[in-house]
Amino acid sequence: MDPSAAAAAASMDPSAAAAAAAAAAGEVAAASVEPSPAPEASSSAAAAAEDLAGAVAGMTLDERYELLMSIGEECIQPDELRKLLQNKPVPICYDGFEPSGRMHIAQGIVKTINVNKMIRAGCKVKIWIADWFAQLNNKMGGDLKKIQTVGRYMIEIWKAAGMNLDGVEFLWSSEEINRRANEYWPLVMDIGRKNNVKRITRCCTIMGRADNEELTAAQIFYPCMQCADIFFLKADICQLGMDQRKVNMLAREYCDDIKKKLKPIILSHHMLPGFKEGQEKMSKSDPSSAIFMEDDEAQVNLKIKQAFCPPNIVEGNPCLEYIKYIVFPWFERFEVVRKENNGGNKTFLSMDELTADYASGALHPADVKPALAKAINEILKVLFFSH
Repeated sequence: MDPSAAAAAASMDPSAAAAAAAAAAGEVAAASVEPSPAPEASSSAAAAAEDLAGAVAGMTLDERYELLMSIGEECIQPDELRKLLQNKPVPICYDGFEPSGRMHIAQGIVKTINVNKMIRAGCKVKIWIADWFAQLNNKMGGDLKKIQTVGRYMIEIWKAAGMNLDGVEFLWSSEEINRRANEYWPLVMDIGRKNNVKRITRCCTIMGRADNEELTAAQIFYPCMQCADIFFLKADICQLGMDQRKVNMLAREYCDDIKKKLKPIILSHHMLPGFKEGQEKMSKSDPSSAIFMEDDEAQVNLKIKQAFCPPNIVEGNPCLEYIKYIVFPWFERFEVVRKENNGGNKTFLSMDELTADYASGALHPADVKPALAKAINEILKVLFFSH
């Protein structure tokens, strides 16, 4: 991606920025992942499955279990996860995304980290490109072509960020649902039939909508479809954010309704907060709330400089969360450069060590912020120099 094009995209409104950044990712992106009829299983797919099985053979059950558990802030249920790994060498993990605008760093880097962990643990990852869902949710003005452009852009970002695509299958919802409509729609209708409107509307927060927000009929239909996706994709594990928990629980409840013994395991990852005080999650509508994947060095430096980072306070500190969930998994260390009279340079090798220093005052926000900005800028360079 050309840095000047990405920088120009960042100055636009979110919809235009995403489309411009997608174009900057190159025409090859459009050709490589354009929605098209799904091919039959190929020899390369078989080889990938063999590679996954080989990875499993090199790890103990405990190692695979601990690696997957390290992804989740919550797992429902841990004993079911262990049993799944015992009985199924290559479980299917389902993740998905609604192509809805610019990609923030949690979606770009944290997802890459988590997908690579799932593949190392021997899982096959199905990433559901929810283009129809974005249209239902009126993203990009409901323009499916724009939504699909954003989807292609996001895939190219994950490639550049180092996502291990050997164990990943990208599936476009519009394509797969049309191809297997006779399987999909009866499932959606049955889920709708077995739940009342109140139960379904409780799930509408998965779309970034408030419980009391006025919804279109299409948006009320959305949770039934997302619940159906889990069974349609034959997912053993739902690996989504904590904000998707309600619909994943709906899927487990549906298993009770249809007397299905093996329920999908929910492995929900932590949601990174926004940079402002009290901002529980990043917001694409507030560019200052997060680092975006096309942000340039100056934008990263300014956003982190202005971020909420109270001295001695670890809990709810967005700068420390970035270090925990992005910097340490990426570099396995955090390097602070400071003057000798401020304690001198120090390399932290664990989050526990860092939080102990920060809580005691030995590590100050003025030390953390420049070091964090430097680390984030180093990570984002992969977008500009990996191709």
